[in-house]
Amino acid sequence: MSRAPEPNFFIVGAGKAGTTSLHRYLSQHPQIYMSPVKEPCYFAPEVRREELSGALQRHQREQSKSLANLLNDRRPVNPMGWLASDWDEYLRLFQNVRGESAVGEASAIYLWSGTAASNIRAYRQDSRIVMILRDPAERAYSQYLHQVSVGLTRDSFRKHLRACLTPGRRELGIHYPFLEIGLYAQQVRRYLDRFPREQIRIYWYEEAWRQPEQLLADVFTFLGVDASFKSDTSQRMLGRRAPRFAALHCLMKRTRAWHGLRALVPQRLRSLAFGKAPVMDPADRRFLVDYYRDDIRELSGLLDRDLSTWLR
Repeated sequence: MSRAPEPNFFIVGAGKAGTTSLHRYLSQHPQIYMSPVKEPCYFAPEVRREELSGALQRHQREQSKSLANLLNDRRPVNPMGWLASDWDEYLRLFQNVRGESAVGEASAIYLWSGTAASNIRAYRQDSRIVMILRDPAERAYSQYLHQVSVGLTRDSFRKHLRACLTPGRRELGIHYPFLEIGLYAQQVRRYLDRFPREQIRIYWYEEAWRQPEQLLADVFTFLGVDASFKSDTSQRMLGRRAPRFAALHCLMKRTRAWHGLRALVPQRLRSLAFGKAPVMDPADRRFLVDYYRDDIRELSGLLDRDLSTWLR
């Protein structure tokens, strides 16, 4: 009996650093198979249903409704199946591999996870690891805007930051590990300690996405596939947009009224409910720079990289 296809490379983060775009562009390559589900989180056991806040559980259930269509195998799916907590459930994501040499998945939480690096190494020592690091202050603000856009919060950014600093139960939700995700130094070190350096590619968001074709060619080379292939990068997933009426948007998302309106309102009119996202308040940026300062300096030394622009 032939062995079921399994992944041999992982996009491990960071969240809000273009990993969704990278997942999409890599999936176009004929020699690469990407899991149809982004963020299955199998190798991060910290991310399981019982650890999620009520809001995130509802979000995962809603997201999992599209799983049957993505898998397209006429088998029943777990109502929370987007999070692949079972090995057979996880392998199901790769059942349609048809001889591709590079088989991968993207779970941005793997970088923050205290166990994912060890779990991936125990599973497959020759795994290739891809990570994109972004100015942690900007990364946090981008995550906040995403949470607003999907109806997980209607708070101002400053109020959101205060809530993130409030001590209490550490269930996974919109406030935790919101700030902790940007503490990269120890996270990166976990991978450097467990994998040879030649099996790890680290990119920098601020420069990598200026030339996506060059970025992709380098990733293709790293994965051992045809580096001359040109993915269609015309559709970018990096833009910032925010609902014009956050409180109303949040209410509609939580009551599921939004899903009914999507079917009734044309896309052109729906898009009017969103506008260009506001720029982060300089005072909030100063707070975040102070919060991340020591970690940025540690990361700079670890990777021998000038990160002074992150401290401005």
